[in-house]
Amino acid sequence: MKLALIRRQFSATGGAELYVQRLLGALASAGHETHLFAEKWEGQAANVQFHSVKADGSRAQRSTRFAQAVDAALQQEKFDCVFSLERTLKQDVYRAGDGLHRVWLKRRKQFAPWWKLPLIGLGAFHRHMMALEARTFDPANTRHVIVNSEMVRGEIAEHFPAFPQERVHLVRNGVEVKRFQNVDRNAARARFGLADDDFVLVFVGSGWERKGLPWLLQFMAGRTADPKLKLLVVTRDRMRGKVPPNVILTGPLPDVETAYAAADLLTFLPIYEPCSNVVSEALATGIPVITTAFNGASELIDSGVNGHVLDDPRDLDTLGMCINHWQVRDNAGKISTRYPLDLETNVQHTLQVLELAAKTRD
Repeated sequence: MKLALIRRQFSATGGAELYVQRLLGALASAGHETHLFAEKWEGQAANVQFHSVKADGSRAQRSTRFAQAVDAALQQEKFDCVFSLERTLKQDVYRAGDGLHRVWLKRRKQFAPWWKLPLIGLGAFHRHMMALEARTFDPANTRHVIVNSEMVRGEIAEHFPAFPQERVHLVRNGVEVKRFQNVDRNAARARFGLADDDFVLVFVGSGWERKGLPWLLQFMAGRTADPKLKLLVVTRDRMRGKVPPNVILTGPLPDVETAYAAADLLTFLPIYEPCSNVVSEALATGIPVITTAFNGASELIDSGVNGHVLDDPRDLDTLGMCINHWQVRDNAGKISTRYPLDLETNVQHTLQVLELAAKTRD
């Protein structure tokens, strides 16, 4: 199979690109000829032919310009399957890893303060993104779609009902499970200055508004009377306002697995996440997760078994009750999940969709 893979920005060392790296490796191992179309890339990937795609213009124009440039570049060769990880003009398979831009704007309006509401969604950038998204989900332009959660599948059905549901395939995210299972917990806790009897929450992510960190900090500000409750915050975001004394800021960590190993519970309260990897990473570590129903990864959670799911990230009372459940439980120890978390399963299922698309191509 001669495959074109589209990824606007590619890094052979970036953690977010691990999925692409593994997929490229699996394709090469299976004997497929793989071409990567990207605006820019870092590092090298063995047995992959790179195609540089230039996209100039303003921030509002860049996504559309890239889609147009890729479309023109693809016309120069014939491929058995075109697989896009970006909103582009024409492809056999599109992976909707970012969810829907229009749903993201809807969630922002739902949770933003009143004075921000008139500004949300304004501007050329959002108009361009939604127009490009509509073209991507036109069944004449895309033959198959991969989603990473049932939540995103439902959003596509609601906002793009013309796209056939039988052509939407669920392939859940995967992580390097072993990476999160081989860290010394005692050493990790010592690194962050944590006592043996501290109960430690961890937050991992960047994107102040989207990931719900303000509500988590507000919760911790109200729990300073509990000297054993601590929160590790792993983020590159600049903090706004005063940080409570029971919050430990680590900054970005190249070895984020140490933060999970030091923690007892992941607390992650996004207003919109198609399927956040941090949930899978925490579950792979063996710690429970509290997240929201606006996170597609909440589908990995069985309430009271490996975590809890909040209907509203602002509901700090329920958050407190859920944290208390895990803080006082008698059967402390590693939890498990009924879904596979490994990256290999993700890559295998993705390959199945690509092969299906190639076999059924006109």
